[in-house]
Amino acid sequence: MKSLLKSAVVMSLLLLSCSSSSAGEKYIDLHLHLDGVITPAIAKELADLQNIVLPASDDRELESLLTVPDDCRDLNQFLERFALPLSLMQTPEGLRESVRLVLGNIASQGVIYAEVRFAPQLHTERGMTQEDAVRAALEGLKSSGIRANLILCMMRGRDNEPANRETLELAGKYLVKDGGVVALDLAGAEGIYPTKDYAGLFAEARERNIPFTIHAGEADGAESVRDAVEFGAARIGHGVRSFESPDVVAMLKERGIFLEMSPTSNRLTRAVPDMKDYPFMNYLREGLRVTLNTDDMAIERTTLADEFRYMREVFGLSSDDERAVLENAIDGAFTSDEVKKLLRDEI
Repeated sequence: MKSLLKSAVVMSLLLLSCSSSSAGEKYIDLHLHLDGVITPAIAKELADLQNIVLPASDDRELESLLTVPDDCRDLNQFLERFALPLSLMQTPEGLRESVRLVLGNIASQGVIYAEVRFAPQLHTERGMTQEDAVRAALEGLKSSGIRANLILCMMRGRDNEPANRETLELAGKYLVKDGGVVALDLAGAEGIYPTKDYAGLFAEARERNIPFTIHAGEADGAESVRDAVEFGAARIGHGVRSFESPDVVAMLKERGIFLEMSPTSNRLTRAVPDMKDYPFMNYLREGLRVTLNTDDMAIERTTLADEFRYMREVFGLSSDDERAVLENAIDGAFTSDEVKKLLRDEI
C-alpha cells in the first residue's frame, strides 16, 4: 500500500509538472531516449524502489545532475547527464518502472503515441543480460496505458560488435508490428565512429526485415546521412546537417525518408552553431518528411509542446504546418496501419 501511495504521489507530481502543455493538444514523439527522459521526480521514485541513495542533498542539486543549463557548453557536458539515469536502470524493476513512469509522464503532456529507444547493452552493469533488459522494458510498456513502442539501439564504439549483434538478434526475436519492439537504431559518438563502419550490421537487419532508423547528420555531416539512407534506413535520427549536400537533400526527398528533428537538443549540443540557420522550415518547404521530437526531454528541460511552441514563435510554424508535421510522424511511425488510422482520427 505504501508503494502504491508513493507511486500515486509521484504521478501527481508528474502531471503538475506538465503545465506547459495546453489542454487538448495532441502530439507524437518518434525520437525519445529512455535515459534522457528521467526527471527528478522519476529518479526519486526509481531510487526509492531500489533502495538507492541519490548523490544529491536536495532537489536543486538533483536537477543539476539530470539537466543541462541553457548555455550548455558542448556535447560532452550534455552526455555527462546520462550517467545518473542509467545507474537507476540496472535492475529489471528499475528498467520496468522507468518505462512505465516515463510513458505516464509524456501521456500527461498530450503525447498520444511514442517510440522510446534504449540500448540494452547499457543496462547490464548489475547482472541483467540484454534480453533481461528487453523483457523488463516490455513489461513497463505493457503496463503504461499509452500507445507506444520500443526501438533497440545499437551503439557506436570500439570493440562492441558482439554486443551490437546481440542487440540485433534480440530485435529480430522480439519484433512485432505494434505493442513491443518495432525497430533498430544506431546511436552514440557519430563524429568518432562513422556510420559507414556499420554497413554489415544493417545489411543483416535488411535481410531479416527489421526496420531501422539511424542517428546521422548530427555530429557528422551529410555523408553520414547518405550512408544511412543507402543502408536502407526508413528514418534518420536528426539529419540536421543534410543541407550540407544538395544531393543528399534530393535523395531524402526522392526516397521519402523521414527526419526525426529535435530543435532544443540540436541547439544544446551545438549540432547547429547558430539557430537562425536551423533548417527545419526549409526542409519542410522543400517537401522533406520532417517530424518534431524531444530527444532527451528531461536533460533539456523541454516537452513536445515546448518544441512546437518554439517552432511557432521563432520560425513561424503555422497550424497547417503543424498538421503536416504530425501527419509525417504518423506516416513514419514504426507501427501498424490500424494504429496509424486511430492516430489520424485523434489528431
